[in-house]
Amino acid sequence: MLHPDNLVYGGPQEEGGWGGRVSPSGGEIREGSVTQGIWARSPAPRGSFPAGSSRQSPGRGVAEAPPGEAYEERMRRSLDPEGYEDPGIKGSHLSLGEMSTPSVTDVDLEAAGSRRPVSQRDTHEGYVELHELVMDVTKELCWMEAGHWLKLEEDFKEAGHWGQPHLSFLTYRSLLEIRRALAKGAVLLDVAATSLAAIAHVLIDQMIYEGQIKPQDRDDILRTLLLQHKHPSEAESVRTLLPAQLQRSGTSRAETEQPLLREQQPLEMRRLAGAEQSPSGATRPQLPEKIPEDAEATLVLVGCAAFLEQPTLAFVRLKAAVTLDAVLEVPLPVRFLFVVLGPDTPNVSYHEIGRAVATMMSERVFRRDAYLAEGRQDLLRGVEDFLEASIVLPPTETPNEQLLRSLVPLQHELLRRRYQPPEKVAGEGFLKDLGLEEPAPEDDDPLRRTGRPFGGLVRDIRRRYPKYLSDIKDALSPQCLAAVIFIYFAALSPAVTFGGLLSEKTKGMMGVSELLISTCVQCVLFSIFSAQPLLVVGFSGPLLVFEEAFYSFCSANGMEYIVGRVWIGFWLILVVLVVVACEGSVLVRYLSRYTQEIFSFLISLIFIYETFSKLVTIFKDHPLKRHYDVKADVEPKVPEPNTALLSLVLMAGTFFLAFFLRKFKNSAFLPGTARRLIGDFGVPISIFIMALVDFFIKDTYTQKLNVPKGLEVTNSSARGWFINPMGNDNPFPIWMMFASVVPALLVFILIFLETQITTLIVSKPERKLVKGSGFHLDLLLIVAMGGLAALFGMPWLSATTVRTITHANALTVMSKTSAPGEKSQILEVKEQRISGLLVAVLIGVSILMEPILKYIPLAVLFGIFLYMGVTSLFGIQLFDRILLLLMPPKYHPDEPYVTRVKTWRMHLFTFIQIIVLALLWVVKSTPASLALPFVLILTVPLRRFLLPRIFRDIELKCLDADDAVVTFEEAEGTDVYNEVQMPS
Repeated sequence: MLHPDNLVYGGPQEEGGWGGRVSPSGGEIREGSVTQGIWARSPAPRGSFPAGSSRQSPGRGVAEAPPGEAYEERMRRSLDPEGYEDPGIKGSHLSLGEMSTPSVTDVDLEAAGSRRPVSQRDTHEGYVELHELVMDVTKELCWMEAGHWLKLEEDFKEAGHWGQPHLSFLTYRSLLEIRRALAKGAVLLDVAATSLAAIAHVLIDQMIYEGQIKPQDRDDILRTLLLQHKHPSEAESVRTLLPAQLQRSGTSRAETEQPLLREQQPLEMRRLAGAEQSPSGATRPQLPEKIPEDAEATLVLVGCAAFLEQPTLAFVRLKAAVTLDAVLEVPLPVRFLFVVLGPDTPNVSYHEIGRAVATMMSERVFRRDAYLAEGRQDLLRGVEDFLEASIVLPPTETPNEQLLRSLVPLQHELLRRRYQPPEKVAGEGFLKDLGLEEPAPEDDDPLRRTGRPFGGLVRDIRRRYPKYLSDIKDALSPQCLAAVIFIYFAALSPAVTFGGLLSEKTKGMMGVSELLISTCVQCVLFSIFSAQPLLVVGFSGPLLVFEEAFYSFCSANGMEYIVGRVWIGFWLILVVLVVVACEGSVLVRYLSRYTQEIFSFLISLIFIYETFSKLVTIFKDHPLKRHYDVKADVEPKVPEPNTALLSLVLMAGTFFLAFFLRKFKNSAFLPGTARRLIGDFGVPISIFIMALVDFFIKDTYTQKLNVPKGLEVTNSSARGWFINPMGNDNPFPIWMMFASVVPALLVFILIFLETQITTLIVSKPERKLVKGSGFHLDLLLIVAMGGLAALFGMPWLSATTVRTITHANALTVMSKTSAPGEKSQILEVKEQRISGLLVAVLIGVSILMEPILKYIPLAVLFGIFLYMGVTSLFGIQLFDRILLLLMPPKYHPDEPYVTRVKTWRMHLFTFIQIIVLALLWVVKSTPASLALPFVLILTVPLRRFLLPRIFRDIELKCLDADDAVVTFEEAEGTDVYNEVQMPS
């Protein structure tokens, strides 16, 4: 029985074109009129409701909604604008899976006295199948699946297998045909049917009433809609079967075998992505594993009916999703049905129309429009919005496929507009409910001043410490255990490397033993008390450069280096207290990419230069000669044969092996898990292999890592575990006790830069951290611990960028993709303290590995040093722009700093940075090298006050933008180093 409340009618019929129905008066049938015993109504405007109806929003009672805000309200409830938000707007945590509660459009009309039934229209993920009318091998009519959509399209190939998922390329004409057809076709909303037969009866009655088909064709159309549904195989598919042309009863069978699509292949079969086809014989992927649990299906039926005078389209939305037996290939309930039938017309491709309909229903915004539509006009507006977000390519030849990449920014902008409506003054509540409002001054922005002494520190403690219990509970996960093992090796390798190099720079005053113990103790304390326990504290390249410079200064002036560090430590504590009291961490806002890149490039150059400098020293100590005076024991000044050559082989081998394993991680070889495992442990694997090579070469001497036994200091003859501030061997100059404030400021600048920038990177909204960070508290802990560590002759540490990002990535839980080619999304991050604590304990235990560490040649550590310097260059835009100086403009990449800035202006910006870099190198190479951090910090006023006088604002935004992409799933050729601008 046809329920009168399920009918919505279109406007007046035009001459020709898609079918419709004209009321006796020539206009559209209006609400309240009765025609042929059927209750009819015109579609209510979007956002409007019949008199007396109510509209209830959860938690807000019943209220009348202004008509202009209804559609915005529906989009607010249905869209997930995350990923398309403006950089300055905080992201929403609303996701598709959270739409289980009734939306704001769910209206209890029946309770309000309306004759329309209650319609609970929750929205769901979508799966779409396109079936075409064909003639099977037994010459019987049937529906054959031509393709399916799970966000991306999959079609069946002539070779007898399913192709790779791909984007749908639609013809513009097919979209226009849908727009015209939907304006004239049958639209049935909230049909209370539970079987395909019941749906077909309701649909045909509606189509007869609207004049789209004749009453005498009812039985033929009904039998057609109830035909058997088949799915393609190697023997049968839409490629191998003839398209059928439906005839009236009594027509000869031969007349039904007419080509539906003429002799031309559809556009999609000739798409550019043909090279993506899977190998012949490949089976289709297991769709049920990819489809979300709450998904609902759309069935699209297209076919050719010769007796119809014009093409017809019918849209049906069921009141509740129904599982149709033997229709879909996957056991999903069907919520929507599209039927497209029409005569064999030369200019109409029903296959392309069906593909266009299926593509629209697979797109989340239009699918939500279909769920929330209250009438035909809502659907038409959904189609128009879809068209506005589509791109049309003109019929011109493309000389180079690379030119098509210029469409990507335009598509992103269209998607941004589609997924996030423009901000309106009247929409402040909309943004607030969605979580897109401006950050709250007190809680959401940790870099906002409070105006009170230590106000930022107190706010960090209040924000983070209430979550302390959850920091322990969240660690009860296998993922945290796996992260501990991984981060242990990631932290141990640089600790051993820098420890060996530190011993070389300071003549054994500090080395591996001191660095391992310092790392253990400070990491344990930091894991317990910090505001952001995901930070990995360790030694880094900039601190090594300072230690070398300060050691050289003390040696040249006859002062005890290890005692001078104690007074620097005292001043560090005082400096950090003053800075935290004044909320100085907010100054990190002024550290732009300009300053970070100059510093990063300088440190990378120092790494590379020092590596070859050490290698040259080895060649000088052990030159290549025809004859050697070989003695039984190795003596310091006596050259050894083959030592220089073996050191070169060990250094180069370590570098290339580590570099290759890094590239291998993002290659196409081996399964992803094994590939990432090998790549992540590339540095320790390289050290192990090259140390093994050296171990088996017995007759050639190489200098080894100096590691004391147990808890001994590196050079027990020169110092102990406690450093007397007044001097170990000689009284320390009183004037230097006060003058140490200068190097203390320089050390503080280095720690401040690395720690705060690392915290900024790990706190990016894209990483979805929910417990917050504490710039002030973490800086106080790291600097104060370093100041006290100097009293025991141990190195001061800072947050390390690469190790911290690796730690955060290892604790990030990604979603399983529901569609082929879809990017995984972050589900949560295990923000806890236990993984960092366990890593610190394991590093402390490693001090007992002296029997193993003493076999590592220093040349191997030089190779790792070179690896750190080279790989740090790859994430620096300055390095990329220096390479562009050597390239013709036609080979420049499609980046904003290239496309939106004139080439000579871009090169001018690069030259300015190179000049500053050269100045810093000169300072580093002179006795004034201690002043290097101070000269570096002068680049901040240079960027803020001088460069705006040379470059326009738009140019600076392109050249100095923080556009580093957050890396979770590393693609070929990219990894976490591409996100890092500070070497570590």
